[in-house]
Amino acid sequence: MKSQDIRQQFLDFFKSKGHLIVPSAPIVLKDDPTLMFNNSGMAQFKEFFLGNGTPKSPRIADTQKCLRVSGKHNDLEEVGIDTYHHTMFEMLGNWSFGDYFKKEAIHWAWELLTEVYKIDKDILYVTVFEGNEAENVPFDQEAFDIWKTLIAEDRILLGNKKDNFWEMGDQGPCGPCSEIHVDIRSAEEKAKQSGRELVNADHPQVVEIWNNVFMEFNRKADGSLEKLPAQHVDTGMGFERLCMVLQGVQSNYDTDVFSPLIQHIEKITGAKYTIKASNDAEEKTNIAIRVIADHVRAVAFAIADGQLPSNTGAGYVIRRILRRAIRYGFTFLNVKEAFIYQLVDTLAAQMGDSFPEIRSQKNLVMNVIKEEETSFLRTLDQGLQLLENVVTETNGEEVPGAKAFELYDTFGFPKDLTALILKEKGMSYNEADFDKAMFEQKTRSRAASEVSTDDWVTVSEGDGSEPFVGYDTLVNEVKILRYRKTDSKKDGTLYQIVLDHTPFYPEGGGQVGDKGTLYNINDSIEVIDTKKENNLILHFSRELPEHLDGTFTAKVNRELREETMANHTATHLMHQALRTILGTHVEQKGSLVAPDYLRFDFSHFAKMTEDEIADVETFVNARINEHIPLMERRNMAFADAIAEGAMALFGEKYGDHVRAIKFGESMELCGGTHVKNTADIWHFKIVSEGAVAAGIRRIEAITGEAVKRYFAEHEALLSEIKVALKNPQDSLKAVMSLQDENAKLKKQVEALLKDKAKSLKGELMNDFREINGVRFLAKQVDLNAEGAKDLAYELGKLGQNLFLVLATADEGKPMLTCYISKELVAEKGYNAGQVVRELGKHIQGGGGGQPFFATAGGKDVLGIPAALEQAAGFVK
Repeated sequence: MKSQDIRQQFLDFFKSKGHLIVPSAPIVLKDDPTLMFNNSGMAQFKEFFLGNGTPKSPRIADTQKCLRVSGKHNDLEEVGIDTYHHTMFEMLGNWSFGDYFKKEAIHWAWELLTEVYKIDKDILYVTVFEGNEAENVPFDQEAFDIWKTLIAEDRILLGNKKDNFWEMGDQGPCGPCSEIHVDIRSAEEKAKQSGRELVNADHPQVVEIWNNVFMEFNRKADGSLEKLPAQHVDTGMGFERLCMVLQGVQSNYDTDVFSPLIQHIEKITGAKYTIKASNDAEEKTNIAIRVIADHVRAVAFAIADGQLPSNTGAGYVIRRILRRAIRYGFTFLNVKEAFIYQLVDTLAAQMGDSFPEIRSQKNLVMNVIKEEETSFLRTLDQGLQLLENVVTETNGEEVPGAKAFELYDTFGFPKDLTALILKEKGMSYNEADFDKAMFEQKTRSRAASEVSTDDWVTVSEGDGSEPFVGYDTLVNEVKILRYRKTDSKKDGTLYQIVLDHTPFYPEGGGQVGDKGTLYNINDSIEVIDTKKENNLILHFSRELPEHLDGTFTAKVNRELREETMANHTATHLMHQALRTILGTHVEQKGSLVAPDYLRFDFSHFAKMTEDEIADVETFVNARINEHIPLMERRNMAFADAIAEGAMALFGEKYGDHVRAIKFGESMELCGGTHVKNTADIWHFKIVSEGAVAAGIRRIEAITGEAVKRYFAEHEALLSEIKVALKNPQDSLKAVMSLQDENAKLKKQVEALLKDKAKSLKGELMNDFREINGVRFLAKQVDLNAEGAKDLAYELGKLGQNLFLVLATADEGKPMLTCYISKELVAEKGYNAGQVVRELGKHIQGGGGGQPFFATAGGKDVLGIPAALEQAAGFVK
């Protein structure tokens, strides 16, 4: 049975049981600050489990793209080593929100597996929660009794809290779970050992394929449990593992989920994947191929959903996954060129029907991955040179762990590659010290990001799901429903306050959250930020009102909001301008809308020209000058909005009904706040345009008051320039004249320095001394760096066996220049690069170059005498 058919049968089965089939949410989460990525099937339904919203249907089924590489669910280092962990995976799930419970969930799971998929009942085991006396949670007798009617009692196993009590996190909804495990070992293996002993023991052929979570508790901040007001079912079935079972293979990677990718890797690299490795070399090749096949899926889908690789946050995680794949190809498949990007073609063909975003965004994904590969391969080359330097500096056979960690942490050079290269040289690095440095860094990072969150404290009745009213007013009478306190090293103590309704816009869709005040006759507190979490609008403050009950006035900072609105509307107009001027291939790939500026990332293949930038500015300002009124439709059917030409963004999650914003021909789906008329923007100015990644450009721009400040600052600067130029009639002509004069003077200075170098050549000819058959000179000269280079080459013409070290201190900047005759390099193994790196330590600097010529710059001119004194040691 093909994987596409397995997926469809699951969805069809639960549709027949009254479930609404919904699409996968994006793999990248944008409106949940507690998660970077969707790491489970239930993530997109958190608000329903928390009681902060109402689902479209009490019964839902789907297949969800998931990514587990950080935080509590961190599988990254296992991926490829075994055959069943993955970074990206699909979670087939069926959900009940206060509807059916254990009986239906268990019966339907069993029916689908044994009657529809025809899995032999004799290879299945189930687990139920054994109970936890310390938390007063009893043995799950109900689930046990249901299973007894379906499977032999000796195949029902009791599981502890670790295996059979599922929790969303340290706090929140949780409950006992009942898993289904399958034993696909051979008959001979089964005869040797019972499958009962291998359940939940990380055996690659005795694996969990289904988990029924019965959500009936809420975990509080103090660790205690309380009953939820309604009982829910949260199920998950690993798609890749299910395919392994139904296709009769022993590994997820032997299914048709992965085999097309593996075959493509074999074709590109010439490596061979073996189902069962017969030696260590084959196993290393297998691991590398598995890593690459898995990781390209995670990276490709993350990019398609809008997350570009970067150095921070979720982007750093994606970059780390891709670099892990690159280094496995580099180290174990001996591939030194970019190749992983080519696999996206196969991935799009294979999964494009179920996940159309990977097909529509294919070219972008390929371009981004290719650039990342090329960049990291350059980093690996640099790392190899840096490692060579470390080896040269190391006394003995062991490289200090701190040095290996510096290569890893600062330059991204993988520790396993460091170990491999050192082993080839008969060396190693101190792993204990490396691990210690790694642990200390993680501890610092964890401490900096750790947040402790108290339970909610209820003040007034209400669930906090009342609508946002900030489209129509910036001031409103409100009541505080509840609050909770958070503490972190980064932000200190903060309070998160939930109101019955609010004019404060919560951060989302690229727009920053509102700021303002919450006050009444007795109290006043500052709202420093507004965010949305699990359908709740949270108002952040450093303090609480003394009296929490009663009515408050919520007042948004009008100036900040109006400046933000102007920037948000300008973003829409600029999007329209870019598609008009550059082409309809332009798509938004990210944005930031703040009061002081806007940032817009978009797909485009080339740097914008000055004329194109000017045309975009002209286009937007023309729309501003047309005084176009806002046309807003707040509850429009999604299909109708798309039919009318509204722009929908990839990676965004839209409901059945959406808000459409229209200014003339510009129409987008958007929840942000906007001006009532384009005239309110006043003026639009692009301040920068540049590359973010392959095929992705970034524009930063300003509007309104920021433009006024921009023009005022430039006018003041121009006045200062005129004064400096002694108020010429034509400032531009005066500057050009200065440039011409400067160029002539530079040529004169260069000529003088060359003459000076030739003159010094004659003076220095008698300063050479012979050491061990080498004509040696180490001296400080009154030249700049270029002059020292000319002098070194002039002296090099004097004959053979020369070893020169010249020092300069032009404008207080120390520089060392080393020249060694090529015959000395060949005969005695001298290396000018190594010489300047060692001597450069005296001037608090470093450098490098070729074996016969190298330079090093530094910070401390007082170190020059010591450097020149040490230089003779290289030839003594």
